[in-house]
Amino acid sequence: MSSLRIVMAGPFGLSPKGTMAVRALPLARALAARGHQVKLVMPGWHTQEPPRLWHDEGVELEYVALGPWRGHASAPWIVHRMLAAAHAWRPDLIHAFKPKAYAGLLAWSTWQRRHRGGAPALVVDADDWEGRGGWEQVEPYPAAARALFRWQEHWGLTHHHGLTVASHALETLAWSLGAHPERVCYLPNGSTLPSTQPSARADRPTVLLYTRLAEFAPERAVAVLTQLAARVPELKVRVVGQALQPARDEAFDRAIVATGLASRVERLGWVPVNELPATLTACQVALCPLDDNLINRCRCSVKLADLVRLGIPVVADAVGEATSYIADGETGYCVPCGDESAMIDALARLLYDPALASRMGRAAQERYAARFDWEALAAVAEATYERALANR
Repeated sequence: MSSLRIVMAGPFGLSPKGTMAVRALPLARALAARGHQVKLVMPGWHTQEPPRLWHDEGVELEYVALGPWRGHASAPWIVHRMLAAAHAWRPDLIHAFKPKAYAGLLAWSTWQRRHRGGAPALVVDADDWEGRGGWEQVEPYPAAARALFRWQEHWGLTHHHGLTVASHALETLAWSLGAHPERVCYLPNGSTLPSTQPSARADRPTVLLYTRLAEFAPERAVAVLTQLAARVPELKVRVVGQALQPARDEAFDRAIVATGLASRVERLGWVPVNELPATLTACQVALCPLDDNLINRCRCSVKLADLVRLGIPVVADAVGEATSYIADGETGYCVPCGDESAMIDALARLLYDPALASRMGRAAQERYAARFDWEALAAVAEATYERALANR
């Protein structure tokens, strides 16, 4: 298709694990490499940065000013600045990432202008379920914000020229709310890790737990590891990441001590991005427990994308997008949710059979390159944009 001018707008800035950093920016870079002109517009909310304009691998980025007051009382002014920056660029299309907060208000305002001459097409992106049963039960939102986000989510999933969703569960939810199926596009996440050579495997059987401890009850993961240690006497566990809620870190550490695993567990916390590939690939297999809830069904884990891209076979509960990233029995194992025996059997099989683990890892990398590399995902986004422009 011909070159497009695309504005991607987000509710906050480039916080390290935020949507704009791990989803919008890598997609923008891949689209720029394909000849499109792309600009990201956002407030520097999480990073509290002043307004600035800069470029990154062919992508223009702009932080609009915060204020005039502290907190969300300044929302009307911030959204006005985002709208001005977006429309002054004269885009063919605006892609609003997350149908909530500032990006949701920008999408609403853009939709109201859709009948004006030269108005851009509107594409909305959803990568989590925010409302009832979703992140609102985890995040301490005040009642007014919770009500607003619920309304914005429902409105954003049904008012657009195109909708990109990061999971099949979000796709189904959008359909159930009344979104036209032909306007909804499944667009999962790719990895954002740098390309580096893998490191040598550890000299003893090592299981990786790459997590924020938000996806599962910490005690459940420890129960699996305790039983696995009884099967694999030389087992070592490497834990990379830090809990979203400190109480979960504490619960995990207490359970490790109580079960006598403390000497086997290496807690690394947050690891710099440039060190992550070597840190992760030293492990033979990754464990990915997932409680069966609406958050896990709807989310699309960048960590899973990282693992399969690096060629680390994963053993996960068959919940949500785990079944998309992992081809059961080919690139790893997806076991029935909560089946600890099946999970332990799969982990032990890979730890005791390095050739099998290596074969599955290579297959995982091939599957990632074909389906989840950002270059491949950019082509999917292009097709969505083409349909959105036709719908406009």
